[in-house]
Amino acid sequence: MGQCHACRSEVIVIGRVGRRDTCDHCGADLHCCLSCRHHDFFAQNQCREPGTEQVRDRSAANFCDFFDLGSGRAAEEDPAAAAKAKLEALFRK
Repeated sequence: MGQCHACRSEVIVIGRVGRRDTCDHCGADLHCCLSCRHHDFFAQNQCREPGTEQVRDRSAANFCDFFDLGSGRAAEEDPAAAAKAKLEALFRK
């Protein structure tokens, strides 16, 4: 069980997520970087798994062998917004 990166709907998958699987609610690709539990904006190549190939469109389906359906929250974690929020908290009067 996981969550769609696009619409945040709960996704129930029996077995493994296939490359062509899409969200029943919004039609977004499920087998993509933004839906993977290994996706991390701050990691090299934006993936916690070492040795992964560069992916241009992280919201599109790909052939990554390391894919594991995650919470789909990686899309929310904009590094610029997170850094700005930390700075504002640090310098708040």
